[in-house]
Amino acid sequence: MVKFVAGPVTGYALQLTWYETALCTLLGMMISVVVITFLGTLIQQIIGNYRRQKPRLFSSRTRLAVKVWKKSGMTGIAFLTPLLFTPIGGTLIALSFKVKRPILLTQMLIWGSVWGVVFSVALYWIFPLFKQFY
Repeated sequence: MVKFVAGPVTGYALQLTWYETALCTLLGMMISVVVITFLGTLIQQIIGNYRRQKPRLFSSRTRLAVKVWKKSGMTGIAFLTPLLFTPIGGTLIALSFKVKRPILLTQMLIWGSVWGVVFSVALYWIFPLFKQFY
């Protein structure tokens, strides 16, 4: 649920089929997206209570998120969530831009399933090439 790329690697290690791996990877992502979407403000308040100092406003990651948002909106954020932002980070970015929940969930579902299949098929195709080394 935290790191999208770990799903296909774990699925391969458990000897699941590529489509089972893609489905489980998508489910893990969507569970974290749904939890953060509906409990995000509560989680931010809890974290804010324990944070000693405020986070930097202009980090390289926030600049990237703003640049993606300006160029391609929610579609760009959802597209890059599995690659760069992680499911939790991408969801928090989308919520900070006040994206409506149905749009957020739909976009994350679409791009999570696309990247889940791409990562799973790629891993199941690449790992056997290195079988002689392990």
